[in-house]
Amino acid sequence: MVSISSSMLFYLSPKVSVIKYNSKGEEEGEIELPDVFRIPIRRDLILRAFLSEFTASIQPKARDPMAGKRTTAKSLGIGHGVARVPRIKGGMRAAFVPMVRKGRAAFPPRLDEKIHEEINKKERTLAIMSSLAATAIPDLVKERGHEFDSKTVPIIINSDILNEIKKAKEAREILGKIGIYKDIERAAERIRVRSGKGKMRGRTYKNVNSILFIVENHNSPFARSVTNMPGVDVIEPNLVSVTHLSPGGVPGRLTVITTEALNALSKRFSLGE
Repeated sequence: MVSISSSMLFYLSPKVSVIKYNSKGEEEGEIELPDVFRIPIRRDLILRAFLSEFTASIQPKARDPMAGKRTTAKSLGIGHGVARVPRIKGGMRAAFVPMVRKGRAAFPPRLDEKIHEEINKKERTLAIMSSLAATAIPDLVKERGHEFDSKTVPIIINSDILNEIKKAKEAREILGKIGIYKDIERAAERIRVRSGKGKMRGRTYKNVNSILFIVENHNSPFARSVTNMPGVDVIEPNLVSVTHLSPGGVPGRLTVITTEALNALSKRFSLGE
């Protein structure tokens, strides 16, 4: 349970209701979203939380402290008519300094540099809640470039779909009936080959983020049937974070949530006085 002051509750938007779909992709009435989907959108906190999660995954790297310095080179000093750069004994070849061949690096990366941008726990939690609230605003979802025909967002689907849909073909049909499969097609069309040396390092393709599925069981048949679709991510409600909800620190990702996962999100981010 998240403890939020009563002053925060004062700024909550009105109750939001969205269309609920059954396992056949048909409308099954409306469902009221929990209070977490009504809090203000804090773009500043969302960006900070994203940068914190992103920088936490970066592998620290540094140069050997003695790289380019293992040499007997010494400066000849003044009065010889040559520059006072270190030169190898018995010759005139310069060494050690940054501007010569095989010299040291001028300002190499160091391990003592702070890479991870830290953030307070309550700020991170509020950023996740704000990202969830952004998924319920159609204008923000369209602003991210998502394409959909559904009347409301996020898409709420009955949890029965997790065991009833077992093939990717069936999943595509259901998503097509709801009006969101075109976003996966958009992501597939925009997959492109990376320019540069990243192609040689296991990063050949650049992908686009599409639908986020929040389900209570990521090993269910339905979750496995959609997990390999272009740009799709599948996550359980207890693990959802800003990285999933707001890729790049930009809120408003097109999201599909099962009814059981919605209840789990409501319990995880229930607002307390």
